[in-house]
Amino acid sequence: MGASVGLLLLSLLLLLPCIPGLPFYNGFYYSPGGRNLGSGHKEGLFNGVKLVVETPEETLFTHRGANVTLPCRYHYEPALASLRPVRIKWWKLSENGAPEQDVLVAIGQRHRSFGDYEGRAHLQQDREREASLELQDLRPEDSGRYRCEVIDGLEDESGVVELELRGVVFPYQPPQGRYQLNFHEAQRACEEQGAVVASFEQLFRAWEEGLDWCNAGWLQDGSVQYPITLPREPCGGLGLAPGVRSYGPRHHRLHRYDVFCFTAALKGQVYYLEHPEKLTLTEAREACREDSAHIATVGQLFAAWKFRGLDRCDAGWLADGSTRYPVAHPRPNCGPPEPGVRSFGFPDPQSRSYGVYCYRQS
Repeated sequence: MGASVGLLLLSLLLLLPCIPGLPFYNGFYYSPGGRNLGSGHKEGLFNGVKLVVETPEETLFTHRGANVTLPCRYHYEPALASLRPVRIKWWKLSENGAPEQDVLVAIGQRHRSFGDYEGRAHLQQDREREASLELQDLRPEDSGRYRCEVIDGLEDESGVVELELRGVVFPYQPPQGRYQLNFHEAQRACEEQGAVVASFEQLFRAWEEGLDWCNAGWLQDGSVQYPITLPREPCGGLGLAPGVRSYGPRHHRLHRYDVFCFTAALKGQVYYLEHPEKLTLTEAREACREDSAHIATVGQLFAAWKFRGLDRCDAGWLADGSTRYPVAHPRPNCGPPEPGVRSFGFPDPQSRSYGVYCYRQS
């Protein structure tokens, strides 16, 4: 009887690895939970061996067009004598209503990048247990939080890296006037200006830096908000404290507002074209082409003002048909006493009252 029970127990033990839902034995026994150690460290627990993934806690700051490395390394505690095959996955986390985006998957020396990251995302493998991601030719929409995941058998641990492009938020309304854009049209309008729809975090930071604008605009998460630093009656009333005022989420197709765009620092040069006479909009475009450049977008002018200190008291045509001029150092006869980009709206395209701002790629 005892021998029969022993054989039965042995048979059951041999069947355990085949039963669905039970962990596969790959040389380690591990506890599925793991622990978060803080300071960018995350560990998974094996039988006396820990898988630890390390990423920086600090936000990485960079600029448009740059190349950047998102650091991620992993190791085992105690250290293992030999390397183990692992799978590495990077993806951009969902935020402000945008879906998650796969960036890169790698096994050994083979890797594949996805979508907008194809050809721009590469895995750095200069050192053992290196899982850092290199992103090239950064775009404004690359700002966000990225997760680095290391997978060893059934065990996986990860860390998060936050990337932020230096940029500037600017309010935008189309030639048709105030409150003419639904959410999808707002997205296109920003893209045409070399920008993306701003996030709440970007608008809030701009408000902290002094942005004051009384027209409500779309944000990346589909909400409509506006920043006020000087409370006044037409902008929510004197009784409300300064801050970012919110209308909350709005219907993406039916509701219409302005938009807050975000553009990152640019690689090229924006300049006022010295020309013997004033130009129509068509003549302005041609004049920039003859100077081996293109007529600048609104986003490029704002970026040049913010990051290059572009300062000019002459209004010039831009690609959207508006006329504006950037003032970094306010002075008499040059508009209001605060720095900013001044606008003359959308004049008659045939008017010969303005110069032109051109953009030349570096």
